[in-house]
Amino acid sequence: MQTASTNICERLCNKSIHKISLLLNISRSTVSGIITKWKQLGTTETQVLSSSPRKMTERGQPMLKRKVRRSCQLSAKS
Repeated sequence: MQTASTNICERLCNKSIHKISLLLNISRSTVSGIITKWKQLGTTETQVLSSSPRKMTERGQPMLKRKVRRSCQLSAKS
C-alpha cells in the first residue's frame, strides 16, 4: 500500500529539487532530505528512534509537580 507522500515522491523525483521546493513552497533542504529518505527507506514516514527519553531538567520538575497537584485537585472536586 502506497501513501500519498510516496506517490508524490515518485512523481516529483525526476524534477529538480529547486522546482519541487518552489511548487510545494518548502525549503530545498527539506525536499532533498525527503527524497533521500524515500530513496533509502522506500518511505517518508518518521522512523522509530532507539534512544532513551530525555532527562527531566531542574526547571521541569516543579512544573510537573504543579500539574500533578492541579489534576489531583480537579479530580477531588468532582
